[in-house]
Amino acid sequence: MKFTVSLKENRVFRRLYAKGKSAVGPAMVLYCRKNGRKENRFGITAGTKLGHAVVRNKVRRRFREIYRLNEDKLLPGYDIVVVARMRAVHSRYADLDKQFLRLAKKLQLLRPREEEP
Repeated sequence: MKFTVSLKENRVFRRLYAKGKSAVGPAMVLYCRKNGRKENRFGITAGTKLGHAVVRNKVRRRFREIYRLNEDKLLPGYDIVVVARMRAVHSRYADLDKQFLRLAKKLQLLRPREEEP
């Protein structure tokens, strides 16, 4: 992760849930909030409703990879948390990727694209 620090503290997650903006999709909920830093901070939540540890870790790995590959498309200076929903377990990777980008666009997290002449 180039410009990203991982979120681990419970109080940061709670503040984000309470005061941040959110966008909801079938397989995930994306929360974001400005953090006043130069880098993004990223966290993933996968509750026990998703399944056993193997299943939850698989979902976390997928979201971490989706974020890593799309990191350069995101604006810096945000706390971002992905909350996995039940559909994330059975969704294809490509669908999760499209959904992440759609929710990021909805929250205005994407960098403006530079148009070529």
